[in-house]
Amino acid sequence: MISLFKVGFFASLVLIPFSERSEMKTTTTTGPSAKANAVTLVRKDAEKKVEVHVNGELFTAYLYPTTIDKPVLYPIKSVNGNDISRGYPLAPRAGERVDHPHHIGVWFNYGDVNGLDFWNNSDAIPADKKSAYGSIIHTGILKAKDGKDKAELEVAMDWVTSTGEVLLKEKTTFVFSVDGNKRIIDRITTLTAQSKEVAMTDNKEGMLGIRVARELEHPSNKPEIFTDASGIATAVPSLNNEGVTGMYRSSAGKEGDDVWGTRGTWVNLSGEIKGEKIDLAIVDHPSNPGYPTYWHARGYGLFAANTLGQKALSDGKDELNFKIAPGKSATFRYRIVVNSDGDVTDQTMNKEFESFSKVK
Repeated sequence: MISLFKVGFFASLVLIPFSERSEMKTTTTTGPSAKANAVTLVRKDAEKKVEVHVNGELFTAYLYPTTIDKPVLYPIKSVNGNDISRGYPLAPRAGERVDHPHHIGVWFNYGDVNGLDFWNNSDAIPADKKSAYGSIIHTGILKAKDGKDKAELEVAMDWVTSTGEVLLKEKTTFVFSVDGNKRIIDRITTLTAQSKEVAMTDNKEGMLGIRVARELEHPSNKPEIFTDASGIATAVPSLNNEGVTGMYRSSAGKEGDDVWGTRGTWVNLSGEIKGEKIDLAIVDHPSNPGYPTYWHARGYGLFAANTLGQKALSDGKDELNFKIAPGKSATFRYRIVVNSDGDVTDQTMNKEFESFSKVK
């Protein structure tokens, strides 16, 4: 079960004392004087988060508490301030599904790293089972820079075993930018193996994931059961479909549930929340291992790009058992686009892919 601490996450975090000598002091603020299209970072070290504001309004936040087994971006908000990420388990909202407690905001990890499951780890895992899971620990903020139309946040993390052994060191740069009614998150993540080879064995649970709000799910009229990488079944009941408007479309022309298990350079999830037309897209990068990615996109609200997990997603046609030698690195690049214009087309997304392809 989810702990009461986690459900009361935001109220509780402010009580946690925290200091990190490697981090810089907060140098930016927001308010009525914020410039048009200003993207600013507001560090709240005691709460273990960095908020990202656009024109003084919250867009997202980088959270790194020790209670959720990985840093995440949460929440994700639209131009009109609507939540496009699911609230559960951090801040549950009425009418949401309460499955898969490891699906929080936007995250990056994998289901089989040297035999350990990083994807499914959460406080729902019994203590006697924790040894089979890995965690990602925030270790520092390396850079925090504001800009007129964008801000950059560079962070460091360790991928560790249950005994604290560091398998991978991660350096991630987030670039948050704005262009009219379009907001963009570029995530550039470099993983460096430490003293031993790291095997990221083909697994369907990966890599960049978003759990979306109920309104952006596909309508569902029947109870469903989903299993994780360990074979643990999660019952997902049919919910009230009022206001549920989500629809996936991929660069390959696939739509709806047909997107799952197919490859493509991008997938766009369109829908509507409180009258606001919203398009939420993930864009792959040509330099990524396993490109073009397979899509682990489920109608119940999991929207994920998995470049390494190919066997399960292709029904055995492809397989990729990726390895990083000791001291060597691998870099993964993804773009997330939140658009409130309501007129996103295939041509629009193809241009977005072409633009992102030039990012180094």
